[in-house]
Amino acid sequence: MHVAVVCTALLGLLVFGLGLGVSTLRGSTNTVFGYKPDPTDRLCKMVRAHGNAAEYAPMLAVLILFLGVLRQPPAWVVWTFVIATVSRYLHAAGMIFPATLATPHPLRFAGALGTYLAGLALVVATLVA
Repeated sequence: MHVAVVCTALLGLLVFGLGLGVSTLRGSTNTVFGYKPDPTDRLCKMVRAHGNAAEYAPMLAVLILFLGVLRQPPAWVVWTFVIATVSRYLHAAGMIFPATLATPHPLRFAGALGTYLAGLALVVATLVA
């Protein structure tokens, strides 16, 4: 199976999995709309993690699939697919698992940095493809 397809599927799983988590949490807390703007509130953290994933995962998936259709993308490009995907998962974990969103967390920082660097690298790879 192509790495590009697996990474794209994992990005989709992240977005839909976080969405399901938000829906489940809304149901268990009887919160139909919105959330408390409290950085320690579980629903707040889940909604923000899902929203952030939904902002970045689609563009990463497009870039990954575009570059993945090349017969033999360079190894660094394939590794960048993996880094981008892992970074999105790290970012989500860094938002959900810490006690609060109010203070920086290393997983969140690493995920954001990895997303920006990998995303920019994929853009450059697309431009020179």
